[in-house]
Amino acid sequence: MDSISVIIPAYRSSESLPPLMAELARVLPTLTDTYEVIIVNDGSPDGGATWRAIQTLSATYSWVHGIHLMRNYGQHNALLCGIRQARHDLIVTMDDDLQHPPTEIPKLLTHLREGNYDVVYGTPAHEQHGLLRDLASQVTKLALQSSMGVDIARKVSAFRVFRTLLRGAFENYSSPYVSIDVLLTWGTTRFSAVVARHEERTIGKSGYTLAKLIRHALNMITGFSTLPLQVASIVGFLLALFGILVLVYVIGRYLLMGAVVQGFAFLASIVAIFSGAQLFALGIMGEYLARIHFRTMDRPVYTIRERTEVHESVQKAHD
Repeated sequence: MDSISVIIPAYRSSESLPPLMAELARVLPTLTDTYEVIIVNDGSPDGGATWRAIQTLSATYSWVHGIHLMRNYGQHNALLCGIRQARHDLIVTMDDDLQHPPTEIPKLLTHLREGNYDVVYGTPAHEQHGLLRDLASQVTKLALQSSMGVDIARKVSAFRVFRTLLRGAFENYSSPYVSIDVLLTWGTTRFSAVVARHEERTIGKSGYTLAKLIRHALNMITGFSTLPLQVASIVGFLLALFGILVLVYVIGRYLLMGAVVQGFAFLASIVAIFSGAQLFALGIMGEYLARIHFRTMDRPVYTIRERTEVHESVQKAHD
């Protein structure tokens, strides 16, 4: 029976973590004899309330281990921190807001084992967010599909289970821009997804705003894909072709009819098109150069401020 590490990034979740741990305390012993839960506090700006809750839970449950980051690095950076600390065969990642029911974990594990997959996502049947959040989520998944290069990208979720050995594929990854789903594709192509229950959030408010989703999508596209450069090349080619056709039209009209296309507006529009195309391409190349610059600065993916005691034994603890 595979041992399990559950990774939970926490952000302003002092109220939701206790009931989540109580539910995990009922579910995990039925799945395996050896397990742990790693909660990574991603610099919650709540006066230390989330970290105090994690410390209390770590003292209450011997299988709970808390990590406190120096500042807010982002959900995927916090996940990467927890993944690198995991000690067991399988890793389960889930949110801290009770929207991913622990009772759905067996469904993911069963699908992983029966299908001989390396990664299985728990995809919600329906998104439980507002219209703008749902739209931004779909745009993010389109960007993710471009970066991952696999069809399963449209079904990704923060509720996932994967084999711990996959982290060997990105053990030396050090860029501050992190996408766990893209990094997993560096180690395997055996992805799958199952429909999992997704509850409405009843405690607190999500820290994943529309702006953060858009920024995450841009980070995925420019951080893990050359698609923007390809788009810039295609746009430049099409506009250059358009310019040649306009030139042929102007010269042909002059040779055949002895007339020229007059008007400053027409000339100005052509110049504007080409100037815009150049600036567009330069902007995209600038994004890539900026990422190279930040990479050379060796900015850390995350920095740990403090952690709770790591218990030696996590085998079927009864708390």
